[in-house]
Amino acid sequence: MNTVRQLDRVVIRFAGDSGDGMQLTGDRFTAETAKLGNDLSTLPNYPAEIRAPAGTLPGVSSFQIHFADTDILTPGDQPEVLIAMNPAALKANLRDLKSGGTIVVNTDEFTKRNLTKVGYDDNPLEDGSLDDYQVHPVALASLTIAALADFDVSKKDAERSKNMFALGLVSWMYSRPTEATEDFLRAKFKSKPAIAEANIAALKAGWNYGETAEAFAVRFEIPPAKLAAGTYRNITGNTALAWGITASGVASGLPVFLGAYPITPASDILHELSKHKRFGVTTVQAEDEIAAVGAALGASYGGALGVTTSSGPGIALKSETISLAVSLELPLVVVDVQRAGPSTGMPTKTEQADLVMAMFGRHGEAPIAVLAPQSPSDCFDIMLEAARIALTYRTPVMVLSDGYIANGAEPWKLPELSDLPDLSVEFATEMNAVDAKGEEIFLPFQRDPETLARPWAVPGTPGLQHRIGGIEKADGTGDISYDPVNHDHMVRTRAAKIAGVEVPDLEVDDPTGDANVLVLGWGSTWGPIGAAVRALREKGVSIARAHLRYLNPMPRNTGRVLERYDKVVVPEMNLGQLALLLRGGFPGTDVVGYNKVRGLPFTSNELTDALEEVIKNG
Repeated sequence: MNTVRQLDRVVIRFAGDSGDGMQLTGDRFTAETAKLGNDLSTLPNYPAEIRAPAGTLPGVSSFQIHFADTDILTPGDQPEVLIAMNPAALKANLRDLKSGGTIVVNTDEFTKRNLTKVGYDDNPLEDGSLDDYQVHPVALASLTIAALADFDVSKKDAERSKNMFALGLVSWMYSRPTEATEDFLRAKFKSKPAIAEANIAALKAGWNYGETAEAFAVRFEIPPAKLAAGTYRNITGNTALAWGITASGVASGLPVFLGAYPITPASDILHELSKHKRFGVTTVQAEDEIAAVGAALGASYGGALGVTTSSGPGIALKSETISLAVSLELPLVVVDVQRAGPSTGMPTKTEQADLVMAMFGRHGEAPIAVLAPQSPSDCFDIMLEAARIALTYRTPVMVLSDGYIANGAEPWKLPELSDLPDLSVEFATEMNAVDAKGEEIFLPFQRDPETLARPWAVPGTPGLQHRIGGIEKADGTGDISYDPVNHDHMVRTRAAKIAGVEVPDLEVDDPTGDANVLVLGWGSTWGPIGAAVRALREKGVSIARAHLRYLNPMPRNTGRVLERYDKVVVPEMNLGQLALLLRGGFPGTDVVGYNKVRGLPFTSNELTDALEEVIKNG
């Protein structure tokens, strides 16, 4: 009889070739874990090559999940369990595995040829190099093929199901249910029922192997987390962005138009939004990035909520049209899912290096609002905020997500429809001024005294014809103007409009009130910073924490917050872009940057060490 041991948390990494189905395996394990009520965080890691040679290090794909019975903030610094489908997966991930960790390894792939491919002179399963780990050699492919011998599938298709065998085994090890995965497989292979049933059989075979194999004498349970009451679902950052865009259309009563060109890691937003036509969402996969943003801006001119999505290289191409949107003073939501650059860079790896581009990457004085979500679930809320600002102030708004947030997942509490903000818009429908002759006229650039937004007149509204374009406009009339005084006035007015955007105050987490060091982050550093600060406080260290979701304009109280602390540490996955802005905007602040650009998120351990060093050195 198996022993059941209870854990409070565990970090598991599935790793194999990009064709081994590791992302699907991880997704299904995550879905079942979410269903059990654990808090969780995931880190998918894709190879940059579309299909690297099988069995090579560049082709390794992995999926890490951290789940627990309490609130967690990161996908875990080190996996405690590694599922390695081949020698390349073992070699690429072994250095990350916790000492004494568990390895489940597919022995079928440990042939002389495959070992040589990745530089192994000897078989690590036999040379003693893995003695510090608990190694479970399992012939995953052979066992899967044997389990499917009576099914009407080819040997090749049977062998492809080995990831389901691995999923079944790990599901048994950590007491995860499999019924939802069985339903998923039947739906996925609805047109190929033999394939569906073969995968389900492999899944069950893996579960049964764990139940009966003497090597797996212990299975583990992780109780549900104590989350606030409500209905939860597992959600990725890109899905949350797409749902936030959809909800913005519902909350505003406007049709949503997405103009996009496929690009990693933003493409899933386009894919998800294309499913929601019933909510008034129109998606267009344009021929290029410039056409995509042009179509979105045109949709805004026509009275829709125009949205365009991309990553760094695409945002660079869109910059001229974003500048046009600044001049036209029309709402436009731009989503930049950042990735490692420059140029093509590392398309599947994460980075935070587009902040300065978002702030200043347009010709002329062309300020826009800039926001950044802090986690996958926060992407939903940040999109509602982006829409609020774009519609209220008639301006482009850029949302800076990144690959870590986009592909990562966590539980998300579904909001009530009644809790959505009112984003309704009043279009201009009548004249708004009187000329010198006493006749009513329409001034397309007559501004709201509070927001400085101009009227939004939908083309075709009787009597409200007006000139539009990129050439500088006269204040009020919108007529072409080359007058120096008018240009200076319009530039300053557009800047004042962005500076006047209402955003919430910056919240500070400083429980003792006597901390000398503040850790200030933005974007996806929220989780690692939170985990590091939590670890330091458990050691008795006083340290404060704050996180910027609004980067332009920053919250009104930012300066007052910063001046309370002797040092402000700013961890960023770039070479110090927020630190640069803080030093320029708040010159009296002692800003200490902690910067890495490895294509990977920070670990909480490295941030803990870095913050301890800053505190120790005073």
